[in-house]
Amino acid sequence: MSSPDDAAGFDISIELTVASPRLDVGPLVRLAAEVMAGEEVPPGTSLAVLVTDDDEIRAMNRQFLGIDEPTDVLAFPDESDEEFISGYEGPPHLGDVAISLPTAVRQAAEAGHGLEREVSHLLVHGILHLRGYDHVTGPEDEARMRTREERYLGDLGELHGHGD
Repeated sequence: MSSPDDAAGFDISIELTVASPRLDVGPLVRLAAEVMAGEEVPPGTSLAVLVTDDDEIRAMNRQFLGIDEPTDVLAFPDESDEEFISGYEGPPHLGDVAISLPTAVRQAAEAGHGLEREVSHLLVHGILHLRGYDHVTGPEDEARMRTREERYLGDLGELHGHGD
């Protein structure tokens, strides 16, 4: 669903497993590329984004984090050890981001802004997690991550918690 021109040298794929006529993935691909470039991710690196429903994200949250409830965004860094795979020649993979569209719709309504803005925030949040930022380790880390989010999104005003 992405084109190389939109991705500025990155291999970004966005898969929607739920129907959303209101969500245009083109701007999301460009935003992901902007964040990856700004976070000094090497060109050619891939990123996979899944936009899904609450049931699927709940299953992923349960399987990978042991939390049996839906959440808005999950980030899974690529933890493959390239040295372990002899002769590995594939391009680098930053990781995977999963976003729950129904949760994003609810959060956008609660915050009083549009769906694309909410999904953009969740996408940036997920990519920053893939780059090692964390908001649950303390107030300083939370402020640092929020500063990075605002760099890419501007001040979204009230940011809500994330279950990732």
